[in-house]
Amino acid sequence: MNFIKNNLANAITLGNLFSGCVGAVHLILGDYQTTAICIILSLVLDFFDGFVARALKANSNLGTQLDSLADMVSFGFIPGLTMFKMLEPFGNELFGLQLPFEIKYFGFLITLFSCLRLAIFNLDEEQKYYFKGLNTPSNTILVFGLFYAFKETQSFSFLLENALFLLIFTVISSWILISPIKMIAMKFKSMKLQDNYPKLALLIGSILILAIFKIVGIPMVILYYIFISIIFQKQLK
Repeated sequence: MNFIKNNLANAITLGNLFSGCVGAVHLILGDYQTTAICIILSLVLDFFDGFVARALKANSNLGTQLDSLADMVSFGFIPGLTMFKMLEPFGNELFGLQLPFEIKYFGFLITLFSCLRLAIFNLDEEQKYYFKGLNTPSNTILVFGLFYAFKETQSFSFLLENALFLLIFTVISSWILISPIKMIAMKFKSMKLQDNYPKLALLIGSILILAIFKIVGIPMVILYYIFISIIFQKQLK
């Protein structure tokens, strides 16, 4: 029983990794809908591995390292691969110039900075009740959500059909992962209403955005999350 108790959370983390691997393969094959399902599954498993570890008092250094390694695939490689796919149609052309390489490889800048962000997070003891920089799951939702909304509804086509925008977006997405901006975390230091205004504003606003815009609202929720976090910077501690 102790073996199961001590390793249940780790098994859930490995499930997150497996889901991320499957999602990446299907994204390469062009099956973005299966990738979307895998990302959702990884998000759920990523939440529950920590929840189970705390509930069973089975937190460990092994679990911490496994969590980051699994997230590196589900929320590091997949968003980079998504940007790779979005940049792929442009080949090696930029501003009418023929570059000696295809610009799609710039998409993996997101993967590199996701790795850096996860390493920083593991060493930073400040981030207990807030995140410093955008967390990798949220960044994945932003990048893949933009791609998914475009594929499903042709929304944001004026952006995704512009190589310059995608390259700028890649740089911003990479930078914000390691930025000093404090981001709301749904962790409660107290149950006092005044201490949780940022979380309530985030929750209510996100529900309204998704209710109004549906699929198109997925990346918009993350942009709102960044905006509301900036508004409440002084209250995040």
